[in-house]
Amino acid sequence: MLLDVRTYTCRPGTIKKHLALYDKLGKVPQTRHLGQPFAYLVTETGNVNQYIHIWAYQDAADRDNRRLAMWADPEWVAYTEESAKLGALDSQTNRLMKPVEFFPLKR
Repeated sequence: MLLDVRTYTCRPGTIKKHLALYDKLGKVPQTRHLGQPFAYLVTETGNVNQYIHIWAYQDAADRDNRRLAMWADPEWVAYTEESAKLGALDSQTNRLMKPVEFFPLKR
């Protein structure tokens, strides 16, 4: 299993608008291609302008294929264009991670 851990930082005061836009326009096309996220989390303590989502894939090829299909979807592209217009995102960090053998993830 390969986990894609994505951390997004929004400009102060914009995270709720950004997440509302995703819920309205981005969630359906993204989950159509990637499936349900392993986790989709907002910060309770720490930087309250950040949120994290984690996607699980069989391997790097599975990730590549699903993400290519998502980026070919006009609904997903339309969402990303609206997100850019909103201008809420300040930065993004992605990490591809694997579980250790002695704590396998159950999905």
